[in-house]
Amino acid sequence: MPEKICVARIGAAHGVRGAVKLWTFTEDPFAVEDYGRLETKDGTRNFEVASAREAKDHMVVTFKGVTTRDEAERLNGVELYVPRERLPATEDDEYYHADLIGLDAVTSADEPLGRVIAIHNFGAGDIIEIAPETGTTILLPFSNAVVPTVDIAGGRVVIELPEEIDGDDPNAA
Repeated sequence: MPEKICVARIGAAHGVRGAVKLWTFTEDPFAVEDYGRLETKDGTRNFEVASAREAKDHMVVTFKGVTTRDEAERLNGVELYVPRERLPATEDDEYYHADLIGLDAVTSADEPLGRVIAIHNFGAGDIIEIAPETGTTILLPFSNAVVPTVDIAGGRVVIELPEEIDGDDPNAA
């Protein structure tokens, strides 16, 4: 299990007083205020939310100590993490996306596809990225239809391949 979980990514500056756009990866976008100090993955920088409000598809946040647009612009793209122990415990059938990284990916016929290396969201829904032993990575929509089974304890996810992909060659499209 990862020690830190990425809960948000800072976007562009918003206005002239140090506010930034913030994309949260939490069920409740305002939860980032409840986790205390947010930090970079390497732990070298910490941020504390001073104010937050919801915008169209993101949050607008100010951090304590960030008071100018120039300071805010330098934060664009920074990912924010919290120690796992600060997050709510998951139920038996729940997991954090970070828990999937490194799991084996297999087909419904139990044929190996590779390892899960990332879960992405570019705005249209979650995407699971799988790296086979050879060849290019596979990007698939992360939905119950494509990923019907997540077995954290067993160390694997089951992938139901779309019909366009030949089960013998997961890289063929």
